[in-house]
Amino acid sequence: MAEAHQAVGFRPSLTSDGAEVELSAPVLQEIYLSGLRSWKRHLARFWNDFLTGVFPASPLSWLFLFSAIQLAWFLQLDPSLGLMEKIKELLPDWGGQHHRLRGVLAAALFASCLWGALIFTLHVALRLLLSYHGWLLEPHGAMSSPTKTWLALVRIFSGRNPMLFSYQRSLPRQPVPSVQDTVRKYLESVRPILSNEDFDWTSVLAQEFLRLQGSLLQWYLRLKSWWASNYVSDWWEEFVYLRSRHSLMVNSNYYMMDFLFVTPTPVQAARAGNAVHALLLYRHRLNRQEIPPTLLMGMRPLCSAQYEKIFNTTRIPGIQKDHIRHLRDSRHVAVFHRGRFFRVGTHSQSGLLSPRALEQQFQRILDDPSPACPQEEHLAALTAAPRDVWAQVRSSLKSRAEDALEAVEGAAFFVSLDSEPAGLTREDPKASLDAYAHALLAGSGHDRWFDKSFTLIVFSDGKLGLSVENSWADCPISGHMWEFTLATECFQLGYSADGHCKGHPDPSLPQPQRLHWDLPEKIHLSISLALRGAKTLSGNVDCHVFPFSHFGKSFIKRCHLSSDSFIQMALQLAHFRDRGQFCLTYESTMTRLFLEGRTETVRSCTREACNFVRAMEDREKTEPQRRALFRLAVEKHQTLLKAAMSGQGIDRHLFALYIVSQFLHLQSPFLDQVHSEQWQLASSQIPVQQTHLFDVHNYPDYVSSGGGFGPADDHGYGVSYIFMGDDTITFHISSKKSSTKTDSHRLGQRIKDALLDIACLFQDGQHPKLRCRGLQEEDSGHRCGSLPCHSGGSRAPTTPTNP
Repeated sequence: MAEAHQAVGFRPSLTSDGAEVELSAPVLQEIYLSGLRSWKRHLARFWNDFLTGVFPASPLSWLFLFSAIQLAWFLQLDPSLGLMEKIKELLPDWGGQHHRLRGVLAAALFASCLWGALIFTLHVALRLLLSYHGWLLEPHGAMSSPTKTWLALVRIFSGRNPMLFSYQRSLPRQPVPSVQDTVRKYLESVRPILSNEDFDWTSVLAQEFLRLQGSLLQWYLRLKSWWASNYVSDWWEEFVYLRSRHSLMVNSNYYMMDFLFVTPTPVQAARAGNAVHALLLYRHRLNRQEIPPTLLMGMRPLCSAQYEKIFNTTRIPGIQKDHIRHLRDSRHVAVFHRGRFFRVGTHSQSGLLSPRALEQQFQRILDDPSPACPQEEHLAALTAAPRDVWAQVRSSLKSRAEDALEAVEGAAFFVSLDSEPAGLTREDPKASLDAYAHALLAGSGHDRWFDKSFTLIVFSDGKLGLSVENSWADCPISGHMWEFTLATECFQLGYSADGHCKGHPDPSLPQPQRLHWDLPEKIHLSISLALRGAKTLSGNVDCHVFPFSHFGKSFIKRCHLSSDSFIQMALQLAHFRDRGQFCLTYESTMTRLFLEGRTETVRSCTREACNFVRAMEDREKTEPQRRALFRLAVEKHQTLLKAAMSGQGIDRHLFALYIVSQFLHLQSPFLDQVHSEQWQLASSQIPVQQTHLFDVHNYPDYVSSGGGFGPADDHGYGVSYIFMGDDTITFHISSKKSSTKTDSHRLGQRIKDALLDIACLFQDGQHPKLRCRGLQEEDSGHRCGSLPCHSGGSRAPTTPTNP
């Protein structure tokens, strides 16, 4: 309606930024340009969807087929075996002079049908090829003849220059494992942590489940797998995420960090301008599907479905169940600073605002002296409240402040301009990193809009970070975006010598629009209670971050070991030394080899891992014995990891069986026991997916330091890690301060000791000596005297010129 009013000459009006200006004739131009941009987007999406639908073929292949048919027809050959003549008979008779036109149309229709049949055949053939997982189960470095043949066929059928969603139609569906195999693997996974009596009782429950309910529940799952795109992912999103009534903060959201040792500029508005511009460039490439799909081995595509909801997405609270709201487009970001909310337009008539123009808008917000209105400052604490509470309050808020709420929930993403500095400091490097992680994970409890797909956090000293909502996608998706953002804003956009974004300000831009909230009295108490709960939850989280720089991925590879399995075994050793017992360990891995696949659990606490840990604690065991047991544990972990990736995991199948049993109102003591398990150690590796964006050899400090998440259990740990280049591993540990059984810093020291003790097992003549670099480490007191640790001293954070 606003544009219609402007079109007929109403002078008070709103620009795309929402600021009042005087418009008359330019209104028509703005409407025309807005409509033109909209039609361009729709046409681009239609064309991209068409290209994706016909991949691995191309429109040129249709033209080639049509030309070949026409040439054959000209040579009095009929490749259609009479079908084109029948098609001509079905076409309207326009007279003798249009006889040639009917022939051309018949040839075009026949070519289109034949082309469609060939494309369908290619899709089916590629789907069958991608269903082969023998390559994944083979030993590293060994490739069998069937796998070589498979690779050659995949190359033939995969096409060239795929777009982001080109392979979606060809991905296989996630298989439903055998219920007998799943139960057998489950019993094997819990054997190391159960007493003989408990294990015998669990075995009885398992056999009773197989005898009474397993076949029926499995039949329903197979039926769903034939009908739905994925037999588990939609239920996983709904029941694990959207039906959860707990606070999103700490319990669901996770964070991602900036560079560890460098800050490209200390100017807060400049860093925000470049970062927001880089994020919107990523969104532009995403909309045009110019982001190439992720390929394992450079050939096997992963599902790209989760990329669709990165931007313009909000999780809307409900009384019993939330839902995800995704908009096709949004031309503004919502900004929070000192308790105030702003709407900042991201586009002008000429397109996306430049980084310098965005910096100017953010600086205007920073310079704005207006205070926050009563209760407005703590309004965002409601998004950290239990979901049913927030849903009730939101209905009242929407009726009184619908425009402001829509500006936030309809934004491309949320930006928080934090008033405090963050990141590594020279004075207290360890405490500063812990505080940095805590600020990203929880903040003040009222300065993040936790419902948004992600919040970009820009601290007063120019440090960056992300707070990401987990229901819409998993960490590798946001990690891919974050890698692009850091590389683009630092290496491509860059900064001037004085730390500002390159380019010139635009004084014609209207001021950012201040959002005004008409908050009814009845929700003031709700805001206060939500803030109190958020502060309690935030204050109970113990975060610890440390870069381990004695050795990294390159040393592990020289030992001919899997880097991920190496860390997982070190975590088992560290946790046993910390708690004196073994526990269920949750390691997340992806199932994106399948259509709409998300994650699967690798139960890393295996019998082989326990045997290795006991050997490390047994003084009578020799180094060769420990090394042999370690290799067995690594091999077992790799077997479990590959099985999970290929759809043969345990936990998602058991989860889906449990959901079916609830729908059918069938009570299963076995599934109830599985569902009630506590994961006292939850772990995850943050993958580095785009190594070509970073020059780790010339600029080793310009690498993301990963991110972390809250613990899955009140008496457990959450541990994530990332391999920064070849010689550093950064760990992020979380736990609850209220627990007397956990201490994030204590576990961190245990992990350091475990890594060094395991490295000592492989410290022989063929491996170079290990060294310490980076943050100063305490002497861990590891056993191997042949492992020198010469600390290079404390590394200070720097603010360098552009690399």
